[in-house]
Amino acid sequence: MQFKDIIGQSEIKKRLLESIKEGFIPHAQLFCGPEGVGKLPLAIAYAQYLNCENPSEDDSCGKCPSCSKYNHLAHPDLHFVFPIVKKAAKKKEVCDDYIADWREFLHKNIYFNLTQWLANIEAENSQGLIYAKESEEIIRKLSLRIYEAKYKIMIIWMPEKMHESCANKLLKIIEEPTDQTIFLLVSDTPDRVITTIQSRCQRINIHGVDKSEITKALISEYSITPDDADNIAHISKGSYLKALDTISLNEEHKFFFNLFVKMMRASYARNIKEIKSIGNELGGIGRESQKNYLVYTQHMIREYFVSNLKQPDMVYLEKDEANFGTRFAPFINERNIVGFMDELALAERHIEQNVNAKMVFFDLCLKITMLLKQ
Repeated sequence: MQFKDIIGQSEIKKRLLESIKEGFIPHAQLFCGPEGVGKLPLAIAYAQYLNCENPSEDDSCGKCPSCSKYNHLAHPDLHFVFPIVKKAAKKKEVCDDYIADWREFLHKNIYFNLTQWLANIEAENSQGLIYAKESEEIIRKLSLRIYEAKYKIMIIWMPEKMHESCANKLLKIIEEPTDQTIFLLVSDTPDRVITTIQSRCQRINIHGVDKSEITKALISEYSITPDDADNIAHISKGSYLKALDTISLNEEHKFFFNLFVKMMRASYARNIKEIKSIGNELGGIGRESQKNYLVYTQHMIREYFVSNLKQPDMVYLEKDEANFGTRFAPFINERNIVGFMDELALAERHIEQNVNAKMVFFDLCLKITMLLKQ
């Protein structure tokens, strides 16, 4: 992975390169920012540059033995940790049991999210976690001598998914790592990483990709018209992953939109039979998908509220969503917007705590019924 493979982010690339040239290489760094902006590719490209044998001013060479191994994500001094699901029957309990799947997945997808990764490993209803046992593997790997590189690199994707006991066991080695060891933590929600780990890391804030960069990449890679590319880039709000999902008419996105429409109509009509059916349907899609649906619903409520202000540049809706909003948006107003967001956030917390999902969504629909009448 080279810096040139990453869409936009010229400012953060420049910052990372300058820090290396100045000899400032923090032993623990937290790459954080919204989903789909290129945090993980940046971390890998940064690691590759650190260990490149013939780096240029602005990128790794991509050809030396070290870069060749990085290109296959198989360098002996490069280690990955990521959320998994335990499969006792298949003896899959730590990240190394999934490393072949991980490498294959990354070769196909530079930009992806947790839901896509968990679907790839057939997680079904399980929530992805970095389990307590992983801390023993991390400590073991980092206690070994460097094989051939300048630095041992430990990339932890989604550290917010660490089991608390795993995170606590890593505190000492993150604060006082072995020689020439660098931790690169990559997080969508850094505030959910335990504070004792946050305090031990240099925070690297990565913002959304510039709209113009997304537009240029879409035209180049997918041969779509400049007007369509510009519209998709606007809707994506800086997330290249969101832009890709929009192009492919992501099946999950269509499912969420149709379910959102059904939920709002059933709640408005006080159709208890339909509300119960929606709760049952959402109860069977898996915890990560349930959380994603609630995040999507919060996004939709926010967009419909803002659309009432008649400022189209501030609204990020696709065509079908905007068409539905023509009639629905007036029902989202200053009297109920706070209540909507509070109830949706509460439902998301309950799903994370493994409360019965059918009950959570049935209760949510009943509350939406009351909110829509305000």
